[in-house]
Amino acid sequence: MRILNRYILKSFLIPFLATFFVILFVLIMQALWLEFDKIAGKGISFVIIFKFLGYIAMMMVPTALPIAILLSSIMALGSMAENYEFAAIKSAGISLQRFITPLIILMVVMSFLNFLFLNYVFPYASLKSKNLVYNMKMKEPGLALVPGTFNDEIPGYSIKFEDKYGEEDNLLKTVKIYIIESNNKKNKTITADRGKIVSEEGSRYLTLLLYDGYYFEDVMGTRNTKKERERVPFNKVHFDEYQFNIDVSKIGNFDPDDLKYKNGKEMLSLKQLDYYLDSLKTPYREYVDNSANRIYKVLRVNKLYENDTIGKTSLMPIILDNFDEKGKDYVTESAMTLVKGNIENIGNSKNAILNKQKIINSYNTEYHKRIAFALACLVLFFIGAPLGSIIRKGGFGLPMILAIFIFVIYFFISVLGKNMAGSGTVLPFVGGWLATFILAPFGFLLMLRATKDKGIFNFDVFMQPIVIFFQKLFYKLNKNKSS
Repeated sequence: MRILNRYILKSFLIPFLATFFVILFVLIMQALWLEFDKIAGKGISFVIIFKFLGYIAMMMVPTALPIAILLSSIMALGSMAENYEFAAIKSAGISLQRFITPLIILMVVMSFLNFLFLNYVFPYASLKSKNLVYNMKMKEPGLALVPGTFNDEIPGYSIKFEDKYGEEDNLLKTVKIYIIESNNKKNKTITADRGKIVSEEGSRYLTLLLYDGYYFEDVMGTRNTKKERERVPFNKVHFDEYQFNIDVSKIGNFDPDDLKYKNGKEMLSLKQLDYYLDSLKTPYREYVDNSANRIYKVLRVNKLYENDTIGKTSLMPIILDNFDEKGKDYVTESAMTLVKGNIENIGNSKNAILNKQKIINSYNTEYHKRIAFALACLVLFFIGAPLGSIIRKGGFGLPMILAIFIFVIYFFISVLGKNMAGSGTVLPFVGGWLATFILAPFGFLLMLRATKDKGIFNFDVFMQPIVIFFQKLFYKLNKNKSS
């Protein structure tokens, strides 16, 4: 049996290592392509680029591992079935379960290693890669400006423009610049119909030439009331051409290890996710209680048990019949005003509660998804191993198609569960484990059919009633024709 165990492990590990590195390379290139526009042309050294690729590789290992296991299990066992090695093994009295026992033990070990990767390496790589992309993007802020959105990466400034064009991609259309001061005593805004980035490489300033625009400034000071703010000085100046310089010397000091983002759910381990969830749930419960109490008081439910203020000993069943015409109009208008205000308050509270609940659900789903994805190695193996023995086809052709198809289904169900849990349709536990709950029984069914040497589907069961139906139909047609 030792020779047989070594043989099955060798037959699996050789295609597994090959497919794992190929799939990992494809995933790294895909992630690099998505971030390429943010780091291209920044003068980044190859050391930093390879460092970034290393972080991406660490992030993609937990994804590449289940795909490689699924593909290599179909390839290895499909090749054995194609070469009638399974028939020889079964004739020796060895069952399929006993034959793949070494692979099952290996899958348990790989699932544990994948869990360690997801819990420790993946959060660290996510933290480092996201901050490294941000730091590389800020290497040259002029190239990092994105049209159609507010660019807040430069401290103290918020820049927005509709489009960026020109041969050097340095011409701007419809520019708005909001200057944010730390003392918050002045509001400054600059608008222009068009602009141009004229910064030289290596300059400490981001220089913008603005054309045909206005410069706005109002002094807020310590004035808090609306009337006081309306009386503050306000300046508005038109210009045909205006040169605006932004000091970016601190941003240009590129520090690849500087951390700006630390609390993303992908950046936290399971223990940190659990702690962060507790810190989110406490203020959420307080907000829900406060909203309920506020609505309770606004609706004046607490005064429903007080004595009536109409002054009558007996009241009419219809409330408006207890008032005269003037009183009816007053009560109706007051009720309509209160109802509209209460509906608006309830709607605002509902939206705020839903947004807070979505954040909690996203972190809770990530917690369960991290554990479920670690077991994907085992689940996909129990699909790939019997599937390979059933199709009896090795090589890269058909196994590759089946592996991609099955993993796409797994990934689609996983994303579906994540979105459903985020919207509150299902519990976060169900959303995180949905793909495992659906595919695990399918793997169990395949294992049973492979053990009994049956195909994926018994077409005779479905085809026999159809054949009988057409036989009877043709018999009746021939009988009518002959008569």
